[in-house]
Amino acid sequence: MWTRNWKWFVPAGCLTIILLFIAFVGSMVMIVFSAIKSTDLYKDPLARAKTHPAVIEALGSPIREGFLVSGNTNVNGASGEANLSVPIAGPKGKGTIYAAARKSLGQWNYSGLVVEIAKTHQRIDLLQRPAPTNSP
Repeated sequence: MWTRNWKWFVPAGCLTIILLFIAFVGSMVMIVFSAIKSTDLYKDPLARAKTHPAVIEALGSPIREGFLVSGNTNVNGASGEANLSVPIAGPKGKGTIYAAARKSLGQWNYSGLVVEIAKTHQRIDLLQRPAPTNSP
């Protein structure tokens, strides 16, 4: 049986190894992204963007986060620094949250936190409180 079917076994075995490798890499990527998305450094800017009136006006509601978070973090216990880029989208368009922060005494402090609207390149500062609207 081996002498007749070896031509099928070699490609099938190679394909199986390749598929297992792809599954392994994919699972590692999912673990890394879910770890990033579970941090306050990710959740806080996203929550601010989803509730900021200027961001809602520019992108519409609801605002959804994208999958590919990019940037870098360097954390050592209660201190560290990070720069993140989080894609977001709403019914009216797309944007990106840019966060620059330092961690001191276990708490993140933002040196910059903006949403850039993709279509217009308008930047909305999430650190400034929006001016209250006066309804007559």
